[in-house]
Amino acid sequence: AFSFRLRGRERFLMDKIEHALRKIDETTFGICEECEEPISLKRLQARPEAQLCIQCKEAQEKEEAVYAEE
Repeated sequence: AFSFRLRGRERFLMDKIEHALRKIDETTFGICEECEEPISLKRLQARPEAQLCIQCKEAQEKEEAVYAEE
């Protein structure tokens, strides 16, 4: 079960990396998919596969927390 979960997480990360590579090819890498503003260099250095800027990611996490409480 542990190995199966680990493979699932690896696949999820690989999908994010492939998405980031496609964005590089499309010249949209580093642009937030929500607000279309640039993602900070610091965030991209920490998470090169990031699809959202830090503000949009925080908003997404807040929204998810609200739904988790219900």
